[in-house]
Amino acid sequence: MEWHNQTVLVEFFLKGLSGYPRLELLFFVLILIMYVVILLGNGTLILISILDSHLHTPMYFFLGNLSFLDICYTTTSIPSTLVSFLSERKTISFSGCAVQMFLGLAMGTTECVLLGMMAFDRYVAICNPLRYPIIMSKDSYVPMAAGSWIIGAANSAVQTAFAVKLPFCRNNVINHFSCEILAVMKLACVDISNNEFIMLVATTLFILTPLILIIVSYTLIIVSILKIRSSEGRSKVFSTCSAHLTVVIIFYGTILFMYMKPKSKETLKSDDLDATDKLISMFYGVMTPMMNPLIYSLRNKDVKEAVKHLLRRILLKK
Repeated sequence: MEWHNQTVLVEFFLKGLSGYPRLELLFFVLILIMYVVILLGNGTLILISILDSHLHTPMYFFLGNLSFLDICYTTTSIPSTLVSFLSERKTISFSGCAVQMFLGLAMGTTECVLLGMMAFDRYVAICNPLRYPIIMSKDSYVPMAAGSWIIGAANSAVQTAFAVKLPFCRNNVINHFSCEILAVMKLACVDISNNEFIMLVATTLFILTPLILIIVSYTLIIVSILKIRSSEGRSKVFSTCSAHLTVVIIFYGTILFMYMKPKSKETLKSDDLDATDKLISMFYGVMTPMMNPLIYSLRNKDVKEAVKHLLRRILLKK
């Protein structure tokens, strides 16, 4: 590994699936296919939300932002992971690692906040339909979406700045596929309790607060739906928010599974990750962005009609 003056770390070694060459080839093919699906699915949602005038509403504006976010989020890590699967040199420069940490954390935070904004949008649409055009006007939903990106960037900038200032010792092996911020901080040769406290505060603000907003919004939505007498009416109203609720359950459910899953005694003692943990972490970063467009297209008539209309326009041009 390369060092400058024996003290300044200039690159990290990404352990990934080193020692499992057959698995690397298998997951290269699998992750590549999933990445192509992510680009096509989310790219299509962005296109129809721009081109189809029927989708020029707050909900689809947020959905377009979510799709763009998923493309950015996966692009920060998947291409480099795919290259590492086929390359014997599995290193990343210190500056490259810092950029990857910043982008990954920024996208993750932004998605949490954006899902909270989308839940509020569904609450207003279902519980206050007459005031919906006023509350969720363009002057409201555009700053809400922009605010999600700004919050994500600000949170990531602060945490990444603190992480890169840490002094790193001889150990530069990151037991992960990418530069995950906590995995990088654990390589520091000083106490990182202050950094962990900052992460705890940020997690409470930017992950748990949107989750609380989502829970409160859907509690009020369910109460409102139960007041509807006809089962057909309840089903119709619930269908307007079922896609978003499904996405939220997958997103937060995977996070809870990752961090609450019991670990072996060896893992707890060594702060190490086994191959299964790393694969779960990787699939978390790939599965949710891949599932989002599938969920919204399969459970939403407007999206399905817009996709059909887009395909007809493409075929007619040919």
